[in-house]
Amino acid sequence: MPKIEHNDSIIGRKTADLPGQGAEKGAITLPGERAREKEPGEESILLTTLETAMGWVRGNSLWPMPFGTACCAIEMMSMLASHYDVARFGFEVVRFSPRQADLMIVAGTIVDKMGPVLKKIYDQMPEPKYVLAMGACATSGGFYRAYHVMQGIDEVVPVDMWVPGCPPTPDGLLYGILKLREKIERGEIRR
Repeated sequence: MPKIEHNDSIIGRKTADLPGQGAEKGAITLPGERAREKEPGEESILLTTLETAMGWVRGNSLWPMPFGTACCAIEMMSMLASHYDVARFGFEVVRFSPRQADLMIVAGTIVDKMGPVLKKIYDQMPEPKYVLAMGACATSGGFYRAYHVMQGIDEVVPVDMWVPGCPPTPDGLLYGILKLREKIERGEIRR
């Protein structure tokens, strides 16, 4: 088998096989890949409980449903854009049907007329279901101290995570979803 050598280089190099020769037989091997190869009978074993596994699965497969009514929804849209790459966390599949979602992100002002609609959509979501209140209006009514504005959506639906701000930044929303995911994985949210 012929070897490629560079004797005229000032950089010390190892001799290498010709392409298509040697251990890889034409396949590209990454650095350290041969160290990861296992011999037969050296498979990995994972020991855990069913609750821990279910928490991990539920936390890493959130499908959010946006419920945006005001300016916070714009920040939510920018968080779902490519700059923040939420696909690496497993919740990039935004569903606009409550029957296909398990995380409702309420972003914006909820008036008293919208409360029953929010409750109805929440009731249509399958279990387990989670709610994230985004922004000052959804968490506490914001600066609207009026008879027609709901002073926090927890008057209608149970809230699992609060994201403060007016409006909160996309980073803040992402942080809130990651903290909610940690709570789900630890099994802290039970209904």
